[in-house]
Order: sequence, then structure tokens, then C-alpha cells
Amino acid sequence: MEAVERQNDEGNRRRLADADRRLAADPRDLRALIAKGDALTALGDGRGGAGFYSCALRYAGDGRGLSPDLIADLRRAQAAAKEQARRFESHLTDSLVAAGFDPARSSERFAQSLDLMAGRKQLYLSQPLFYLFPGLPQVQFQPRDTLPWLDAVEAATADIRAELEALLAEPELFRPYVERRADRPNTDTAGMVDNPEWSALYLWKDGVEQTEVARRCPRTLEALAEVPLCRVPGRTPSILFSRLKPGARIPPHHGLINTRLICHLPLIVPPGNRFRVGNEVREWKEGVAWAFDDTVEHEARNDGEADRTILIFDVWKPELTEEERALVAAMFEAIDAYGAGEANWGV
Repeated sequence: MEAVERQNDEGNRRRLADADRRLAADPRDLRALIAKGDALTALGDGRGGAGFYSCALRYAGDGRGLSPDLIADLRRAQAAAKEQARRFESHLTDSLVAAGFDPARSSERFAQSLDLMAGRKQLYLSQPLFYLFPGLPQVQFQPRDTLPWLDAVEAATADIRAELEALLAEPELFRPYVERRADRPNTDTAGMVDNPEWSALYLWKDGVEQTEVARRCPRTLEALAEVPLCRVPGRTPSILFSRLKPGARIPPHHGLINTRLICHLPLIVPPGNRFRVGNEVREWKEGVAWAFDDTVEHEARNDGEADRTILIFDVWKPELTEEERALVAAMFEAIDAYGAGEANWGV
């Protein structure tokens, strides 16, 4: 038996050397890459073999124009690479569980790092369209323990919803969220400009109180009294009821600045409503609020059978100091005084 194993190992080393010679002449030789993967796997280096299989699969592209026997080898290499990934993931999971890791209770950030490493999730980063404040954490949904005021907002859900329902009796109050502007180019994002399927009713808009609506929502504004609203004269805060019609979808997009968070308090949410920020998808639940970084790609859809309506408002990121908040506000005031900025940020 040992003699047979030695003979097999010698044969695999010869095949490995032959594959290396061919790859030295052409690093994109698909058959040589597969052969090296086969030899390494047979010699006990499954991870190394999977690396060469994966390289061959990348170079092969869609396989158009390749011979049937080479396509068969590529399919075999693909299956072997997947099996190696499964074994490695199983080993890693078992080892971490033995070390005390529990996906239901352990660090969410660490769990996400595993998903990214395994390729189960895609990496999304903050990509503000207008202004980047460096050094802030790259988050999708803000950790709840950094938002101590969120409980009080949720506790007012019934009162806020009652004020909303009185306004919903006057549907003409709601306007399309994205409205055409005469003083700026209008780039229609997937048909959302002037589209009533996504509409809004503002209590505050671009830093200005909308007196008539605000007057009718005293409990809503009272619930936000202790919230660190993002305040930049002429730009923010914005506080609004946002309505999404059945079948409507808000396409993937990015916000303008990364110094704030956008907060949602779901008020009327039929089943079938989902919201994605980066690689995390959540369903709105009435009375359960969250805050997210809108400079990370995000989208929403209503696959339910009735309108979805939520309260939206924007707050400073908790990592910003009071001095930094004041400086950001002063900077945008200066930009606006010069006439060089966008007229509104939206939420």
C-alpha cells in the first residue's frame, strides 16, 4: 500500500511539474490550470487546488468557443472548488462554535465578516454623492445601542399614527417625493420624477417647518423633541410621512452626505414590504424603528396589497462631535451663500 501511495505521489509531482512548465509559457492555459489543481488536490492541498480551479473558471468566462471535453473538465473543476469551499466553511464553522461563537448572540459585525469572506454577501461601502466626512464607521443599519432616544420615538407610535390617519383622509396633501425642478437638471431615476406611487407629506422640509401640517401633528413633533435632528439651515432637518403604493419600487440609489443617518418609524405596513441597505434586507414592522446610512446603496419595494406609510427624519451620526456638527453646518451655509450647492438633500 505504501509503495502504491509513493508511486501515486511521484506521478502527481510529475504532473505538477508539467503543469508548471506549461503555465510558465502561458499563465492562462486552462488545461494546465486544471491539471495543477488536480495534482495539488491529489497531493493533499485541496485549498491550493481549488485556487487553480477557480482561476481556470475565471479565465474561461462564459465558455463560448471551448471544446466539449474542456467544458466538461471545467464543470468538474467547478464542482471540486465548491466542495472544497463547503469543507472549509464547515471546518471554520465547527471551530468557531467550539470557541463559543453563536450566530444568534455573538457579534453581528463578526458574523457579517464571515459572510463576506465566504462570498455569501457582497461588500457595500458608503458612497456619498456630494460630501464625504472621513473616518466615520462604515455601517449599513446603525447599531441600536448607539441611539438611546429610539425607544421613546417607538413609544409614541400610536399617537403618531393617529395624526397620520387624519392626514390620509386628505390624499391631495401628499405630493410625489421626487418633483421636477426648473432650476436644476432633472435626471429621472427609473421613472420616479413626479411619480405619485412614492409620495410624501412634510412636517419639516429642507430645514423649514411646514406650518400647516406641523400644526396638525403636535404629538409627532413632541416625540422628536429629544432626537438629535440634523440641523443645517436651508437644508435639514426633513421630517415627513412617506407613502409607497402597492407594486411600487424605489430603485437602488445613494444619498448625498455621510454625516447623518436616516430614520424610519413604520406606521402602516402591510405584508410584503422590504427595505435593503447594502447586503442586508429587512421588513418594516409597525412601531419598530431603525436608522441607516443612506450613502450606502439602498432600495425599497412594496409587494403588498395596500399602501405602506412610514415616518422619516434625519439625525446627526452619533460619532460626530458637537464641534464637527457645527462646522459641517457652517460649511454648508457658506456653500449656499455662494450659490454653489444643491438646494436640498432629501431623505
